Amino acid sequence: MKILVCISRTPDTTAKIAFTENNTKFAAEGVQWIINPYDEWYALVRAIELKEKDPSVSLHLITVGDPECDPIIRKALALGGHEAIRVNTANTDAYYIASQIAHVAKEGSYDMIMTGKETIDHNGSSIGPMISELMELPFIGLATKLEISSTGGGLVSREIEAGEETMEVAFPFIIACQKGMAEARIPNMRGIMAARTKPLNVFEPIAVDALTNNISFELPPAKSGVRLIPAETPELLVKILKEEAKVI
Repeated sequence: MKILVCISRTPDTTAKIAFTENNTKFAAEGVQWIINPYDEWYALVRAIELKEKDPSVSLHLITVGDPECDPIIRKALALGGHEAIRVNTANTDAYYIASQIAHVAKEGSYDMIMTGKETIDHNGSSIGPMISELMELPFIGLATKLEISSTGGGLVSREIEAGEETMEVAFPFIIACQKGMAEARIPNMRGIMAARTKPLNVFEPIAVDALTNNISFELPPAKSGVRLIPAETPELLVKILKEEAKVI
């Protein structure tokens, strides 16, 4: 079985976000970059667990990005991938990225393509469905459990309103993973050393027209301070809620 896990580079959740060039460009200077947590903790780690159960599983990784993404994909290799692919482009359009991944995936004849449910910087949740459409393959989103069925396919569970549904899907398919799929891991020294010599193949992108373009960025408005009302003046609280907040 061949598995392809999609890896994205995102800013650390503690990074201070700013924009330059009249709010048209993300200020990357000084930002700590990490593997997108949904890709790492859930998609990648679950794929590694499947490989550990079945040594015949071949686990490949893919990212779409410039050479600055190499440390991120190397960390993913240190966790347990066999080899990695980087499509050499910095374009951030979701359709463009999905098209590059779909092109590579078609050539690789993968049984399963795994992504995180979304990236923490854009929260688009669009790459998996787009790959599915481009490859004309089944897609299951928001998955919390994945097992390989005895008939050759996947047994996938996901949360629904007031319950959980489980479905069986034949290979090949695309799956987007979320919390519950696996537990986060830390690369060990052996994995870090081995990752240095694992193949990292760089492909040039295919010609695809991007469908979106970032016009500008905007930070959310600053939060106002907390207003404290003395406990002995409940009538003041009622007045504020009625006349200023207008919630009563």
